[in-house]
Amino acid sequence: MLKRFFVSMLGTIAGIWFSILLFVIAGIAITAAIIGASSTTADIKDNSILYLRLEGDIIECTQTQNFMDLVRDFKSDGLTLKDMITSIRLAATDRKIKGIYIDAAGSSMGVASRQELLEALREFKESGKWIYAYADNFAQGDYLVSSIADKIILNPVGDVDIHGVGMQSPFFKGLLDKLGVKMQVVKVGTYKSAVEPFILDSMSEPARRQNQIYVDSIWNFYATTIAHNRDVTPAVVSAWADSLTFAWTAEHAVSSQIVTETAYRRTVEDMLRDLTDVDRGNDLRLVSPAAYMESHKNKLASASDKHIAVLYAVGDIVDSGEGGIVGSTMVPQILDLADDDDVAALVLRVNSGGGSAFASEQIWEALEYFKSKDKPLYVSMGDYAASGGYYISCGADRIYADATTLTGSIGVFGMIPDLSGLVTGKLGVTFSTVASSPNATFMTVTGPMTAGQKASMQRHVEDTYDLFTSRVAEGRGMSVDSVKAIAEGRVWIGSSALELGLVDKLGSLNDAVSELASEIDLDPDQWVAYPDVKNDLLERLLEETSQLQSKGGITLDSEMLRWLLVAKRISDMEPVQARMPEIVIR
Repeated sequence: MLKRFFVSMLGTIAGIWFSILLFVIAGIAITAAIIGASSTTADIKDNSILYLRLEGDIIECTQTQNFMDLVRDFKSDGLTLKDMITSIRLAATDRKIKGIYIDAAGSSMGVASRQELLEALREFKESGKWIYAYADNFAQGDYLVSSIADKIILNPVGDVDIHGVGMQSPFFKGLLDKLGVKMQVVKVGTYKSAVEPFILDSMSEPARRQNQIYVDSIWNFYATTIAHNRDVTPAVVSAWADSLTFAWTAEHAVSSQIVTETAYRRTVEDMLRDLTDVDRGNDLRLVSPAAYMESHKNKLASASDKHIAVLYAVGDIVDSGEGGIVGSTMVPQILDLADDDDVAALVLRVNSGGGSAFASEQIWEALEYFKSKDKPLYVSMGDYAASGGYYISCGADRIYADATTLTGSIGVFGMIPDLSGLVTGKLGVTFSTVASSPNATFMTVTGPMTAGQKASMQRHVEDTYDLFTSRVAEGRGMSVDSVKAIAEGRVWIGSSALELGLVDKLGSLNDAVSELASEIDLDPDQWVAYPDVKNDLLERLLEETSQLQSKGGITLDSEMLRWLLVAKRISDMEPVQARMPEIVIR
């Protein structure tokens, strides 16, 4: 009895302290929100500078976030590619913005995203305004973007890392063999290599050839772009990569034309003060893209006016859930846009390597409904629009891709793990089954598929592949045989996809919107982004807290969490996938 009393008392005390902690965090969050709101609604002052701090993961657009993501965004200012590019284009004609300051602090984004950012910066320079770039140390991707600047300034003891383009793929077969786990795979497509990490210990030759072509194409883009911006030849840029420039002194980087000059940050800020007539010792008028967009929100198109809808389809394609391209929410969104009289046309912005074949088909059908309303449908491809990402794109009236976009990967696979070697062979857990028919327990992971079950799965995957290729053939005005000749799961870069007829034009999201606006006689600024994501920090805090309490407050370190997320992603996959392989450029 006494023990129960002390346990209850300790539980009450813990609950009180936990509640106090919640109120403190909530108070901080609300205060931060108020401060953030007050700081971003102010008018932009004369002699301001658009400040692009390239740091951390820069995502395509704002998405639904959990509590910790929202808290982190108060520090990062929630920088998105959409806000950066839109603010750059608006600032080009804004007399209050004198120039752009790129603070390259180490960012991560796709190659096509950097290409679109470069295009916006190039247009900004053509307006006659200046761009300065500074870094303590330039990472290769940030240097690519910064190479367009009028002045590229490096810390006197900093370095520039230009090393070329490469990719590494982890292979898990050895680990799975040790665990006694066997991945049962059915697929269509010689090049459908997304399953290879689970059944091989290295790349197949078709996958290696494909990846080599991709890597060489991306490096060609890097080398030619940097060479053009720095007034050297691509061969010189390749020589920089071969010599590992990170080991060079800053002075060597200057003499080799990699950077313009060296200076410490405070000196760079004094340069910017001189350019904007701000007295030494006074603060620079730096405006972030988020603050700039907030100040212009009343000048942007409204959903209540006639407009082009730009619908962002970013991430894995899944049937249901939260995050990524969720079929159960994306389909109603498209249907609503189709039935909205104020929506004159749609640009689907796709940045996805695919996912659920079922969800891809549902989204494709919803887009067909949109077209049935006699409204034009364009697609703009970002870093990726492959496999399921191409599935949802193929029916568009016109498809735009960047030269470095990864697309295609027209193929299908199914993957079901057999855990019997681990669960029964190593852990000693056995199963007894009672069933009304031989296949009643099919799709469990406690044993291998029978030959008949595997044959059925193969037929199902082939039927899905036939449906996929017929959708592509219909949308692209090609024969099914012609589609299958360039399908087989093969991934193509945008410039090759143009030659093959998988896309119609090389161009950015801005190009797609502008040309669609011209076609339907609308101002190119009359576009509205969808979905309208509203992340409520306090609501997320309470939701996360509820989940934490229900799970017993388990804490995981980042490495364990990363591998658990990989495992969860595999276990949550629908059996039939239209997905490209994971590709990480370094």
